[in-house]
Amino acid sequence: MVAHDSRQAEVARPLQDYLASAVSDARRKSGQKALTRFKPVLAQIERRYGVEKELLTAIWGMESAYGSFRGSLPVFSTLATLAFEGRRRAFFEAELLAALRIVQAAHATPAQMRGSFAGAMGHTQFMPSTYQRHAQDFDRSGHADIWGEDPTDALASTAQLLKAAGWRKGQPWAIEVLLPEGFDLALTGRIFARPARAWARLGVVPASGGALPDHGPGALILPAGPNGPVFLIYDNFHVIKKYNYADSYAIAVGHLSDRLAGGGPLRAGFPRNPWGMSTGERQALQARLTARGFDAGPPDGVIGEKGRAAIRAYERARGLPVTGVPSRALLARLD
Repeated sequence: MVAHDSRQAEVARPLQDYLASAVSDARRKSGQKALTRFKPVLAQIERRYGVEKELLTAIWGMESAYGSFRGSLPVFSTLATLAFEGRRRAFFEAELLAALRIVQAAHATPAQMRGSFAGAMGHTQFMPSTYQRHAQDFDRSGHADIWGEDPTDALASTAQLLKAAGWRKGQPWAIEVLLPEGFDLALTGRIFARPARAWARLGVVPASGGALPDHGPGALILPAGPNGPVFLIYDNFHVIKKYNYADSYAIAVGHLSDRLAGGGPLRAGFPRNPWGMSTGERQALQARLTARGFDAGPPDGVIGEKGRAAIRAYERARGLPVTGVPSRALLARLD
């Protein structure tokens, strides 16, 4: 469990591989069946909390394959082991105490407290402290049961979490867009939000065609470089990240939700060498930035927003034009 905790799939795999699994044909088909089977309760939850049923189903699918894999490890020993390991001791000690309080309050028995390698539990994999903050007894059974066969309380609890985080019903998490030739990549990055009209003036258009819709301020992210899928992300993207902070997770949940709602596949392909650099070159760039005090994350060759932020910080510190763009020229400069 310690090895799993330090090497999670969301940050250990290229986005293309992660999405291939997260939004597979099997997961989409199972998701459609889940939407049909639980249509009435999902509709009730959507009305009460203002979170679309497709998004809730996507999270359910990502977290436990629609309840098929809710975790079988004893939560107390899992959390105690991770706290003892020490990498995130304070976090796991707090979660262990929260788990004990759940049992103390008779919301679950010790035997029911089973979960994943990190202590997350139930259909939508709540940590104990998350359960304490957001658990909902939607079916009015007397306890918010996220562990049993019926997913109702777990789905309602997830809706409550997202609502509390600021979910805006009707706003997409993102739309896939195309950039004009010669677009200034220094304008991209999740911290650089602009109104739709500003992006439209710069030549940004939906990958599906037509005019750029106005869903509020959005920021451009390039998770696989400028030649891969480009997303214009909105506030709801950041709400999904309250569930799991990895960008790849938010993209996967959002895209799976879109597919469950009838949307099509991504239009852009994934380049073999994102940013025009080999995996080894990208790994070396990350390692050299980090060695110079600019934390670019683990040298896994996946240069996302953290890596781009490290590049910007390096460029700013050296008096260079601030772009945040990985390149072989930057790698050579760091040699």
